[in-house]
Amino acid sequence: MTAPAGERSVEGARVGGFSFEVGHVLPNGRGRTGVIHTPHGDIRTPAFVAVGTKATVKTVLPEAVAALGAQAVLANAYHLYLQPGSDIVDEAGGLAAFMNWPGPTFTDSGGFQVLSLGVGFKKVLAMDTAGLANDDVIAEGKQRLAHVDDDGVTFRSHLNGSLHRFTPEVSMRIQHELGADIMFAFDECTTLMNTRAYQEASLARTQAWAERCLRAHVALTKQRTHRPYQALFGVVQGAQYEDLRRKAARDLAALDVDGQLFDGYGLGGAFEKENLGTIVGWACEELPDDKPRHLLGISEPEDVFWAVEMGADTFDCVMPSRVARNAALYTRSGRVNITNARFKRDFNPVEADCDCYTCAHYTAAYLHHLFKAHEMLAFTLATIHNERFTVRLVDDIRASIEADDFDTFRAEFFGRYRLRTATAH
Repeated sequence: MTAPAGERSVEGARVGGFSFEVGHVLPNGRGRTGVIHTPHGDIRTPAFVAVGTKATVKTVLPEAVAALGAQAVLANAYHLYLQPGSDIVDEAGGLAAFMNWPGPTFTDSGGFQVLSLGVGFKKVLAMDTAGLANDDVIAEGKQRLAHVDDDGVTFRSHLNGSLHRFTPEVSMRIQHELGADIMFAFDECTTLMNTRAYQEASLARTQAWAERCLRAHVALTKQRTHRPYQALFGVVQGAQYEDLRRKAARDLAALDVDGQLFDGYGLGGAFEKENLGTIVGWACEELPDDKPRHLLGISEPEDVFWAVEMGADTFDCVMPSRVARNAALYTRSGRVNITNARFKRDFNPVEADCDCYTCAHYTAAYLHHLFKAHEMLAFTLATIHNERFTVRLVDDIRASIEADDFDTFRAEFFGRYRLRTATAH
């Protein structure tokens, strides 16, 4: 639902300490700033949410994640269900207490991991699938570990092969036990290789699961009065099809179970990279303006600019920490590989104007040495830099919207930043 541009104050209904207010809106009426209020603190949007899949941002202390400016972290229900168990996290006082994180938390429903790991594609969201269509798609050399039916998904653990079953109700129970401020409804994540007919059937299945999630959420909220209210986001699927994306958004926005609506919306599934902004725009035009929208699994700079412009409020992605562990560091000029020979005697920070802990205390030559020597400290310092780069970029985007300077900031950024020709998510 496109909104008028400029300053405005639109706040959704406050539910148990959760609400969202819109701040400044771009001239296109879609992109905006805002604030998500949660029981564990506020999130100023647009915002990058650091991914701590197993209740940890890999190689980095939670205190360091807070120090680099992250406002919230996201963990995954699939992984924490398998290890250590959502009941353990619940007994510890919830995700934030368990991992010693002082701010808001998100949990993914586990649907993406169940299905993506089940077909062997792991976390690849941006695909090149020209000329391909296959409803039994599976990665080469992989064995199918997940099987979908209308009631849920039966899958084998990627850890030990044990058999498990996720339904909307199971996902809601797990996420309530994990205790995150923001949860996502259980959905089926298709690939871009699935046929149109399968995408239609899957969308109907995801809508039915969304209603079951809302119903289970209502019941669990009534039962678990000892915990703060947890917001539930519906997930918009529909792959690359405009009519399916718009229908999914409208249907989720209208879904009402005993007076319970979704508190916000996730934009999920696989995307054709070149059409990401367009697809986000389709969904955001149909969704209510007074509720936040989270883009799942995206954080590359070009993707963030497109998505913010088209109406996404928050993002999460493992890429900053994942590529850091492979010696790839973000800079304002593009990604660099710190193991390249040119860094061997570079006694300057990785980036001169970077304010992260790594650049303030260490040189590119030292990071080069750590990676070449296979020292674990390399992962920590590189991850701090990449996470700070991503958080800072989205913070700067937010500031540019508030200053009515978004287009200028984007042009200046991409005037320096060298895009990679192929980027996996």
